[in-house]
Amino acid sequence: MAVQELISRRLVAAGCVVEAFEYDPADVKVKGEFALDKARAEERRTAIVGSLPGAPNLPSLLIFAHPDSETLGDISKWKHEPYSGSIQNGKLYGWGVADDLAGCAAAVLALESIVNSKKPIGTVIFASTPSKRYARGVSALLYENVSADAALYLHPAESGLGMREIKAVASGHMEFQIVVKGCPPKTTEPGHTAFSHLAENPIDKAVIVRSALIALSEERAKRVSHPQIEALVGRATNIHVSRISCGEMQRLSRIEDTCVLGCAVSFPPTETIQQVKAEIEAAILKVGDSDRWLYDNPPQIIWVTGVTGGEVSIDHPLYRTAAAAISKITGEVPSNNPMHTSSDIRNPIVEAGIPCIGLGCLAGDLSQNNKHDEWIDLDDFHRMVNVTKAIVVDWCSSFLPEQSQGKD
Repeated sequence: MAVQELISRRLVAAGCVVEAFEYDPADVKVKGEFALDKARAEERRTAIVGSLPGAPNLPSLLIFAHPDSETLGDISKWKHEPYSGSIQNGKLYGWGVADDLAGCAAAVLALESIVNSKKPIGTVIFASTPSKRYARGVSALLYENVSADAALYLHPAESGLGMREIKAVASGHMEFQIVVKGCPPKTTEPGHTAFSHLAENPIDKAVIVRSALIALSEERAKRVSHPQIEALVGRATNIHVSRISCGEMQRLSRIEDTCVLGCAVSFPPTETIQQVKAEIEAAILKVGDSDRWLYDNPPQIIWVTGVTGGEVSIDHPLYRTAAAAISKITGEVPSNNPMHTSSDIRNPIVEAGIPCIGLGCLAGDLSQNNKHDEWIDLDDFHRMVNVTKAIVVDWCSSFLPEQSQGKD
């Protein structure tokens, strides 16, 4: 794609050793996530990796961002041309500029600015890695032995804090469906209303299933803990039902044979996908204890997508290095935002045991959130570049105690 070609040219001009990695997302053997084929990228992808070799006795850093954005959708509501990169009132507008072209641009600019640095530093790697629809770009590279002592994920966010926050906690997240069986009344009449007492209405059974999920969610909220997440929203985990699908508006007199619940669960980095799956499956199986129909016809769970969470302690040298850089550049002490569920900071942590944090400039109206006129704040973007440069220089020039390094 054109963005990757531009990034590659800039990295080469900056003196980086540049390689292109072509891969199939389906072949990436990840440990901490899953996705049904229909939810996952199918076409082959290309990641661009630019390396600035450094002193082998000094810490290395992997920086990554993703060049792919949401598929072009309805632009009729846009006030700014989505591909012009127009600037107004200190904001740069454009499709994908905050998700995540700004991250790629900040990394390239930071590397360009340190090429001639006279201060000895360790190896710095920038990976422009596809991410959308479980493209698994950074994971593909990690399994190709691209490694470092720490990682930095550059991506703006809509939290409203911009460069005043660090993303050091990413909750795990799963989406799933529950198919609940019913049984229409045994009649040849087109309308079922008069016979409905002779049926097993799947909606009625789905209500029982939903109640079991909400009960599990409340029980887990009391039992599962993560102080940083709880400090912001009062609980560390949630389960919700966001969709109930059954029947058609044109056939309200009929009772269908199935009802499908669309559900999601968030869970702190202290839990695994397998643990949470097992609890949900046990709760759904248990609904048969109080309902004969559900006992004889157990609801089917279809696991659609899921990722394991990851975190870095605020006492870790990487976090302290980033916090010091932000304080120096912005004049403000950053906070740790633990609410970026499914953030890509999890990938180096889960897949390779590499500590990783994320940061990004102020942004808003992201296209992935079904908004329009996506933007980044230009002043904060320049702070993002300068902070990235400072992190690289500080982290890669300081000898680390063996126990604080990310690699074994």
